Amino acid sequence: MPLNIDWQQILLHLLNFLILATGLTLLLYKPVKRFMKKREDEYAAREENTKKALEDAERKGAEYEQRLSDANARIAEMKKAAADEADAARSEKLRAAEREAKKIVENARVKARAEHDKIIDGIGDDIRDLVDAMAGKVALSNSVDEAYESFLKSAEEDARNEKV
Repeated sequence: MPLNIDWQQILLHLLNFLILATGLTLLLYKPVKRFMKKREDEYAAREENTKKALEDAERKGAEYEQRLSDANARIAEMKKAAADEADAARSEKLRAAEREAKKIVENARVKARAEHDKIIDGIGDDIRDLVDAMAGKVALSNSVDEAYESFLKSAEEDARNEKV
C-alpha cells in the first residue's frame, strides 16, 4: 500500500457517506421540500382566493354604484313627475278658482242689477204714490196728470238708460 491508503476504508467511508446522504435525503430533505412546496401552494391558493375575492368585491361595488345611480335617476324622475303633477293640479285648481270667482262676480252683478232695478221700480212706485197724494191734496187738473206722466216717462227712460 503505497502512501498508506487503505482502499477498503475509503470505500467503507464512501458507503457510509452514501447511506448518510440517502438517509438524510429521505428523512429530512424530501419531507422539508414537500412541506415547503405544500406551504408555497397554500400561500399561492390564498393569494388566488384573495385576488378573486377582491375582484368580486370590486365588481359588486361597481354593480352597487350602478344600481345606486339608477335608483337616484329613478328618484329624480319620480320627483320631476310628482312636481309636474303638482303643477298641473295647482294650475287646474287655479283655473277652477278663477272660474268660480267669475261665477261669483257675475252672480253679484246680476243680483246688483236686480236690486238696482227693484229699487228703481220701488222709487217709481213711491214717487207715483207721492205725486198722487200731492195731486189729490192740491186738486190739480189735467196739467198735473200730464206733468206726472212726463215725469214717469223720464224716470223710466233714465232707468232703462242705466240698465243698458
